[in-house]
Amino acid sequence: MRIAVLQTGVAAAEAMPRLRRAALEAATEGARLLICPEMFTTGYNVPGIADAAQPAEGPWVQEVATVAEEAGLAILYGYPERDGDAVFNAAQLVDRDGRLLTRYRKAHLFGELDSRSFAAGDDDFDVVDLDGVRVGVLICYDVEFPEAARALALRGADLIAVPTALMRPYEIVARTVVPARAIENGLYLAYANRVGTEGELCYCGESCVVAPDGTVLARAGAFDELLVADVDPAAHTATRTENTYLRDRRPELYGALTARQERAR
Repeated sequence: MRIAVLQTGVAAAEAMPRLRRAALEAATEGARLLICPEMFTTGYNVPGIADAAQPAEGPWVQEVATVAEEAGLAILYGYPERDGDAVFNAAQLVDRDGRLLTRYRKAHLFGELDSRSFAAGDDDFDVVDLDGVRVGVLICYDVEFPEAARALALRGADLIAVPTALMRPYEIVARTVVPARAIENGLYLAYANRVGTEGELCYCGESCVVAPDGTVLARAGAFDELLVADVDPAAHTATRTENTYLRDRRPELYGALTARQERAR
């Protein structure tokens, strides 16, 4: 399956027109899935997130579904989701027929900006089938926790799609952590970052698609860009035959991973 990763920093008013252009371009390249950045519909470090937030079934998903049907591909996009009094940093995957495949709420909140704006999600790590490729979703900081990616791998994910808003000086995440997550779990990882600036934040770009053996199949620079790469479940299976991390695990030793502990002094 061919996928596309949109790296952009458009403002809210430009988000849907930019999505349509990217989706049509990706479709001409044969892409089946388009992955957009974190908080694609509004921007990330912008005022009034709570006021702008919409329910999961609100107008944004209808607009995205229309674009998905027109272009003939699935779209994963980040947005602020309102659920009652709570607002979540969320992402939704819409299929090419406009049908919602899965929704995910960011579980690990990064710093004061995330914590003051959003509630932490506690969704299960869902994996859905898209043209024979099993897809899981994380958001930004989530991928920096080995347990989150491993949970999706153990559920059979072939691809982890990550909308993100990675800022400087944390380029090491895009350059080192993301490839490490791919190879240690023997799966594909697509990382869709923002670019430009919002307030005091300067986004570093460097969106990428990484193969199960850690090979970087495509990487963006620091500007608006559309990446295209192929995800091959057969290659994923072959890699796991040689890469035995999952098979050689000893979960009976890892009980401490699920227990809260005070930081060592």
